[in-house]
Amino acid sequence: MIDIVIEGAGRNALSTVVLTSLRDALRAAGDAPVLLRGAGGCFSAGLNLKEVASLDLGGMQRFLGLLEETFEALYLHPAPVVALVEGHAIAGGAVLALCCDWRVSAADERARMGLNEVALGLQFPPKTWAIVNARLPPSTRERVLLGAGLHGPAEALALGLLDEVTSEPDARARAVLATLAAHPREAYAATKRSMRAGVVALSKEATEAFVAQVAPAWVSDAVKARMLAVLKPKG
Repeated sequence: MIDIVIEGAGRNALSTVVLTSLRDALRAAGDAPVLLRGAGGCFSAGLNLKEVASLDLGGMQRFLGLLEETFEALYLHPAPVVALVEGHAIAGGAVLALCCDWRVSAADERARMGLNEVALGLQFPPKTWAIVNARLPPSTRERVLLGAGLHGPAEALALGLLDEVTSEPDARARAVLATLAAHPREAYAATKRSMRAGVVALSKEATEAFVAQVAPAWVSDAVKARMLAVLKPKG
């Protein structure tokens, strides 16, 4: 079992550097069980909006491609993956947690978790959308995605964003990972791939829509203005 730590500026915001480090760490993990956690008491506050808002169309296509590649690598990792969610897990940070097999959170009601992409005017890239759509319970999917709210741990648990909330998240996350890792490795990997590989297999139409619609929408003036507004100090 290995720990992979999300670590970067802005409460572990997902920059090119952070995503590349995470993707490479998953590759290096091979078929070992993984505990995914954030540094400094925060899981991840989402994408690095300062970087994202600076990108032109070509840069945005490359960035979103790396984002999708990282999410897919985590979602399809052959061994068990448990997310230890401490502090915020927002937007891309929440997607990282949803990619994991089990999600354990600290009982800290100051923390927030949610998918607020719609509030920022962002369209989900196709693989990200497929993962989110597959992992959220049908009964809460519209509230989570269209409401685009940020929730405390108890509410995130009720909405299906989390699997457990506990006062001892580190110990519990490691115990769950040990239990899952005790299953025969080949059977676990085969069953996981059977459930998930088709989810992220893009059609030609989805790929074309990403190039023609999604990436251009992310570099629009309106979307960039919303991103920059989030970064402005309050008050």
